[in-house]
Amino acid sequence: MKNNCIKYLSAMFIVLLVTWIISCSGRSGNVKVAAKETDISTEDITESRLIKMILPEENSEFKLGESIKIVLAPENINQLPDSVIIYFDGKKITSINSAPWEYSIPSSFTSQTGRKSLKATGYRGGKARTTITRFMIILSDIVPKRFSYKVLHTYPHDRGAFTQGLFYDNGVLYEGTGQESSSLREVELVTGKVLRQLNLSSDLFGEGITLFNDRIYQVTWQTKVGFVYEKSTFKQINKIYFQSEGWGLTAIRDKIVMSDGSNVLYFLEPEMFTVVSRLEVYDYEKKVDQLNELEYINGEIWANIWMTDLIARIDPSSGKVLAYIDLKGILDDPQTDTSVNVLNGIAYDTEGKRIFITGKNWPKLFEIQLIE
Repeated sequence: MKNNCIKYLSAMFIVLLVTWIISCSGRSGNVKVAAKETDISTEDITESRLIKMILPEENSEFKLGESIKIVLAPENINQLPDSVIIYFDGKKITSINSAPWEYSIPSSFTSQTGRKSLKATGYRGGKARTTITRFMIILSDIVPKRFSYKVLHTYPHDRGAFTQGLFYDNGVLYEGTGQESSSLREVELVTGKVLRQLNLSSDLFGEGITLFNDRIYQVTWQTKVGFVYEKSTFKQINKIYFQSEGWGLTAIRDKIVMSDGSNVLYFLEPEMFTVVSRLEVYDYEKKVDQLNELEYINGEIWANIWMTDLIARIDPSSGKVLAYIDLKGILDDPQTDTSVNVLNGIAYDTEGKRIFITGKNWPKLFEIQLIE
């Protein structure tokens, strides 16, 4: 009996020992969990490649008003998407629910030039599984006209005025100057005499100016601050703030337009100076960079292109360049290095239909007529 008990206890001990070893090792449980995690991971990897984009390719170029063909394809024919949502320039435009996984973006969506985003998101089982984003360039649909000029009149201009902004109103010029002696000025056209001058703080680099509702707006270069003045007194009545650099200004109806030295024009609400919309400027071949001083003339935005002799005439609704004005050689003055003190300053007399242009530290201001 004693031997049987010993044998029984020995057997039980072995069973308990084996059970304890298996339990402590945890091998059986971990294998099951690992397998489960591996399955989920494999599924996720497969689902993350739910679709691919065949067309358009990254940075493809299109013209204004041209439709854009989108061609998608499933990555795995055994895991088709339930639907694919297409977004263009941040806006949802369609949903594709079955083959062929293709769509043509209507020409009405390519009405403005610029770098636009295209996004396709594939859904399966009610979840977004794949998102593909590509960018494309919308170029102008016309070759810009080229204009030369004829000088009609020449007027004196202060050689010490580093011209950053210019406009004409009620018989006189208003000028914003930059560098250490930045200022806002009222200038007599015929004589070039400074009638009034308001100097900015020495730590501010003055830039563009414009007139809106009898108020003069002036921005500064890199300090992201500007000022609003009463036109009649130059009394400051407000400060304005913005996020980009300040270069040129003009006013269109109920908006103020600002350039920042890139190819982007910002349309701002005048009271709070908040950006309402933005416009990227392109011609038939490329983006048009370094937009500087601005003037709104007969439904177009005219912009000096910094470090060139060119003025771009821009369609404010589409962003395309309608024409270039080449003013090369207009200033013949041995004391002025026009490669440094470049063309900058456009003003328009709406009633008299007169165009005025000048440059940084130029001794003259010109009234010109365009020649095609």
